Amino acid sequence: MPNLKEVRIRIASVQSTQQITSAMKMVAASKLRKGQNAILQLRPYAKKLREILQNLTASLEGSGESIYSTHREIKKVLVVVMASNRGLCGAFNSNVIRTSVKHMQGNDPSLLETGRIGMITIGKKATDFFRKNHYQVIESHDEIYNSMTFDAVAPIAESLMARYASGEYDRVDIIYNQFRSAAVQRLVVEQFLPVPPMESEAAQKFQSDYLFEPDKHRIVTELIPRSLKIQFFKDLLDSYASEMGARMTAMHQATDNASELLKDLKLSYNKARQAAITKELLEIVTGAEALKG
Repeated sequence: MPNLKEVRIRIASVQSTQQITSAMKMVAASKLRKGQNAILQLRPYAKKLREILQNLTASLEGSGESIYSTHREIKKVLVVVMASNRGLCGAFNSNVIRTSVKHMQGNDPSLLETGRIGMITIGKKATDFFRKNHYQVIESHDEIYNSMTFDAVAPIAESLMARYASGEYDRVDIIYNQFRSAAVQRLVVEQFLPVPPMESEAAQKFQSDYLFEPDKHRIVTELIPRSLKIQFFKDLLDSYASEMGARMTAMHQATDNASELLKDLKLSYNKARQAAITKELLEIVTGAEALKG
């Protein structure tokens, strides 16, 4: 049985850890509330805008008006991975990284082997992993979480669009966690460019012919790029809210585990203290009996 000093030190250590995890849980809950409000407000707008974008690009198919809907032979692929800058959020980062690796290996194997899959990472955990393992990371934007505004995020989307439009890459995929609730996040592998066609059922609800006002060229050159920026911003907000939810859940579980461990340690401490007192009493009684003799 451990001595009293060892148990006391262990109890103090666990209590200190519990205070830290509890504080981190409250911070994550506060950030989650902000992130959740942001994504829930943007999601309906982004969804409707995506439907319009897909239907508009379908109406332009074959016309050469929109480079962003042009499908071509896949020779080079760009993968955008959204993770977090810090750990202590459960399996959030490991799931994103594992899914990203599986996705890249699931493509034409020759693309990865010949270095024709480029990566843009958002979040230090993804950046560190893929650079350490010698993947082709062409850009990293770990600082973007310091300023989660549309104006700050838009240049990254513009870079993706420019790389696709110039023919540097033939497809752009985004891998991120879609926020469902504080305890549930769904990993998504989304084709960003070229703009994917609408699902057959959804396509039947929309007409492909539009009357363009002020003119078709202006609508295409302004609406489609802005829609793509909104979609990218929405994906990043989804990832951020998911991270905060995962961190809050992980810290909640850690705090609960610390409480259970403290119960066991205090029970062990009381048993050790009782054993020590009993031993001292026996020694006193034994000594008294010896003096009588």
